[in-house]
Amino acid sequence: MHTHTIQVFDTLPAGPTAQVDQGLDLANIAAAPLQDVRPLACFVQSADQATLGGAVGRTWGLCCELQQLWVDPAQRQQGIASALLASFEAQARQRGCQLCYLETFSFQAPDFYQKQGYQVQAELAGFPDGIVKYLMSKALLAP
Repeated sequence: MHTHTIQVFDTLPAGPTAQVDQGLDLANIAAAPLQDVRPLACFVQSADQATLGGAVGRTWGLCCELQQLWVDPAQRQQGIASALLASFEAQARQRGCQLCYLETFSFQAPDFYQKQGYQVQAELAGFPDGIVKYLMSKALLAP
């Protein structure tokens, strides 16, 4: 008979964490064509090459995931985020994507994304201070 113990940690131990990551990676690769996932990024830089903002994500099949969108606070309200998002979506369309999705918290930018045509698909409550996490998506129609 097998005996098992479960240990609980408040910090991630390197060895077991790496083993779980590797095991999950192997299972995922066996089940899905993850080699087709392609990174996608757009950045805005100043004349002196300082990064003022960026959009970072990935494409896979007909879907595109926006994982990060950030603009330097001193550069906000100048249309940079909208331009980055438009460039990101245009490149995703060129890759054949028909849908872009993202997650954002209520204290981040759900209103911005809704103005850009994204719709809330799911809401997760239960975070501190009434914070909500949104899953949002947008159909990437031909321009």
